[in-house]
Amino acid sequence: MSQKTQLFMYIWENRHIMKHKSLFLICMLLAVTVSAQNRTADPNPDFKVRVNTSSEPIADGPWAPNVESLSGWECPEWFRDAKFGIWAHWGPQCQAEDGDWYARNMYIEGNNQYQYNIDTRDHPSRFGFKDWIHEWKAENWDPDTLVKLYKEAGARYFFTLANHHDNFDLYDSKYQSWNSVALGPEKDIVGGWAAACRKYGLRLGVSVHAAHSWCWYETSRGADTKGPLAGVPYDGWLTKEDGKGTWWEGLDPQELYEQRHPLSPNNRSWDWEEDRVTTPDQAFCDKIYNRTVQLINDYDPDIVYFDDTYLPLWPVSDAGLKILAHGYNRSAARNGGESQIVFTGKVLTDWQKRTLLWDVERGAPDAIQELPWQTCTCIGEWHYNKHVYYEDRYKSAAQVIAMLVDVVSKNGNLLLNIPLRGDGTPDPTELGIVKEIGHWMQINGESIYDTRPWNIYGEGPTAESDNPIRAQGFNEGRQRYSAADIRFNKKGDNTLYVTLLGMPEGDVIVKALGSKTAQNTRKIKSVTLLGSDEKMVWTQDKEMLSISCPTEIPSPEAIVYKVVFK
Repeated sequence: MSQKTQLFMYIWENRHIMKHKSLFLICMLLAVTVSAQNRTADPNPDFKVRVNTSSEPIADGPWAPNVESLSGWECPEWFRDAKFGIWAHWGPQCQAEDGDWYARNMYIEGNNQYQYNIDTRDHPSRFGFKDWIHEWKAENWDPDTLVKLYKEAGARYFFTLANHHDNFDLYDSKYQSWNSVALGPEKDIVGGWAAACRKYGLRLGVSVHAAHSWCWYETSRGADTKGPLAGVPYDGWLTKEDGKGTWWEGLDPQELYEQRHPLSPNNRSWDWEEDRVTTPDQAFCDKIYNRTVQLINDYDPDIVYFDDTYLPLWPVSDAGLKILAHGYNRSAARNGGESQIVFTGKVLTDWQKRTLLWDVERGAPDAIQELPWQTCTCIGEWHYNKHVYYEDRYKSAAQVIAMLVDVVSKNGNLLLNIPLRGDGTPDPTELGIVKEIGHWMQINGESIYDTRPWNIYGEGPTAESDNPIRAQGFNEGRQRYSAADIRFNKKGDNTLYVTLLGMPEGDVIVKALGSKTAQNTRKIKSVTLLGSDEKMVWTQDKEMLSISCPTEIPSPEAIVYKVVFK
């Protein structure tokens, strides 16, 4: 492990107690650089583990589990038209209501979540993550009401966690005893969401994160270095035999924590190089494959999100390629020979983007993309954090809408996480934000759905400045939008939507829409303001389109002009 990576590891795992945020950001960027340099770009690696597909065979069809065959995939039009989805990034880690990566960070001495665990429950040698699972009951979860709300907010698809890095399956899993039907809520979470999606006509997405549990949970094998319990092991060492007389008698904690292997040199690494992560064994790789294929077969998702650099276990195992081939073949057989399922992966090379959809985490590229893509973001943290609610740190509806418009102008979709509390309900602030987004979409949805990028994605200060992504993304929030920031997207040949990401105080000038500019040579027939009956006063000359400021604003988050060409 390099000194840069070691420094990042120290800063990341102590980020909650850091006083100098700039140092954390610098170290994070250094680590991202190291990760990008180390990641293999070989489309035909020498797989150390080839998964056994006898329990869950690959569906017959035209797709073979190799990059050459999978490169023929094309994004289905339904996904390109949908543009907006909502995600319930919700599972047992939300029971603590203390934020992201709780099941890992609770085992890091000195971390805020480690201290929270001690303050609210007990020391992690006596109360581990398995015990949070036991407490999680999801007693107020109502998927029907929530999916109806999200549809009214304008979502065309809905996402549920299938599992997180905590390795707990949220469905009736044949291959993982630690699942939500057998334990915790004793409910089929994915099944409940799926039924609600079918009822309200939303496409179903499932997100799969469990491959990294192999090293992610290695913190559970630690012990305090100081204090009265110094040297007492955390519960990541427990085995089935230790459960006699406990609530988890008969269960094996090692099936959850997956710690039956030597510790990795770098248990925070997202890559699978041998000098960073202990190579996963055959049983683990087979299990990841089987769990995911069963999920696809039993719940028939329209989208499968992989929280991985390209594919699960890539390039150690061929599990991801075989999952893709199975999913594409199965979908093609059910849709007249055309695969309609979408898989997503992160930090993709150009050739990888030809095999599945590129997902950008908390950010967006600063140019129109040739291929469709998606950004995933959250109004707060990924897992519910009550402190974000108490401290009023959510994104506003206006911020979300600006992101949506910007992403759509660049050929992308927006997937927005609304984290739920442990009991399965959103808090009042989240409900208000969702309803505000819905109000804007009711007025302006035609400028989002079924559209495609124009000649340029926008003009104004943010369009003229660079905002490169870092690794997964992580460039959102760096730019501040105003009425001078304009985004474009089109519908058909004659309709262009011009969105202002702020409220104008005077005449609106759109430089790209002169009749003789580098971007446009067409004359305009009409200009209207969505949501308003007011007659717009406008003029087009060779250099610009000028629109008088409207007297009333139908939607203060962002206003949309509909321009029709002659």
